[in-house]
Amino acid sequence: MNLKIFLLLGGMGFVLHGCSSMNALTSDSLKSFTSPQDVIDKKNINENNSSAKEYVYDWGKNYPERQVESLIPRSSLSNYCISHGGRFSLFQKSSMHLVKDTGSKKLLNTYSSVKQGIGTYYCKQSDGQQWYVSIEPLSERRMDNASRVVNLQTKIMNLDEVKAFYSKAHTTTTLAEKKQNTVNSKTLNNVTSKTTTAKVIEEKKVTQPVVEDTKVQQTTNTVVSTPQTQQMQLYTSARKDLGRGQNQINACNTAERAYNYGRLRGTSSVNAYAESGILVAKCLTSVPSYSRRFSNPNDRAKRILQNLATNQNHAVAKHMLNQMK
Repeated sequence: MNLKIFLLLGGMGFVLHGCSSMNALTSDSLKSFTSPQDVIDKKNINENNSSAKEYVYDWGKNYPERQVESLIPRSSLSNYCISHGGRFSLFQKSSMHLVKDTGSKKLLNTYSSVKQGIGTYYCKQSDGQQWYVSIEPLSERRMDNASRVVNLQTKIMNLDEVKAFYSKAHTTTTLAEKKQNTVNSKTLNNVTSKTTTAKVIEEKKVTQPVVEDTKVQQTTNTVVSTPQTQQMQLYTSARKDLGRGQNQINACNTAERAYNYGRLRGTSSVNAYAESGILVAKCLTSVPSYSRRFSNPNDRAKRILQNLATNQNHAVAKHMLNQMK
């Protein structure tokens, strides 16, 4: 009997020792970071202590189950703030002004896996220490046949630096808009001039097939890079996969990205925005692996359909709404 009691007490002591060791390990691991900059350096938030690092924000259809990496900088610094009794909150939304390529900026704006992890965040720790961290995208690119990465710059700032940074961001955005307007104006003038010249050449019956082919090729290359074309490509890809019953969750995500582009001017006879919305609504009501991401997928589907029925006078949207009543 005494032997059993001895063994029982010994086992309990071993368990308690294990628990206290685990708590000590957790505490030590938090104490190992002395500052938010220390987190950035030791967790390699910026590549090799440089100013930025690439993170996967879309694994593509080949690896739909993998977790994206683009939220790592924000989550790491948020955990550090919370571990020091602080509250981590968004101080300033990102305008992505450091992304120079317009197409890349539009694409990144369609991904919640990017937008939810960027901007300037503020932390006030329980010991009174306050700090700001700026997480800004610089560029994005295709990593392989399916995956895409975003280059994120993570930087600790004080309040004056934050104000200066976003003041510069506002100036940069304004200048970019003015420059774009100037480019558009020049482009319009060039197009008008070329059209007039083409008419004169036509009247004189002078043909230059080689030059014409070059112009057609240039026009084609320009169209491929437009947001309208990107939206149409996303919609077409999603429609094909859903029609075949293949890669459904990836197809639903693709349809959502196409829908998030919004109603773009200059699109073809197929309204990619509205048709993508229909696909998203179908995903919300008939693809469980996609709809379970939302707390109330049916209500979300109804809102999308109501928008299309009211603003686009979409017959299919009206029909689906009637079926859901």
